[in-house]
Amino acid sequence: MKKFYRHGDTCYFVHRDILISHFSDKNGILDMEKCKLWKDWLNGVDHVLRTDSHFLFVETIQEAEVILES
Repeated sequence: MKKFYRHGDTCYFVHRDILISHFSDKNGILDMEKCKLWKDWLNGVDHVLRTDSHFLFVETIQEAEVILES
């Protein structure tokens, strides 16, 4: 079952959440290139969000559009 995450007015499907510490070296410096590689590797992920402890690899849920046929 997929998890949902709401950030502001936008909702996301969470494909993966990974501890921030997995992207830092022994000095605590973040390697954002590793984060980008994960984003590109995971199918459907179009955005990365950060919480206090995790990076969330998410897919934006598009708002529905009502189409009126005449």
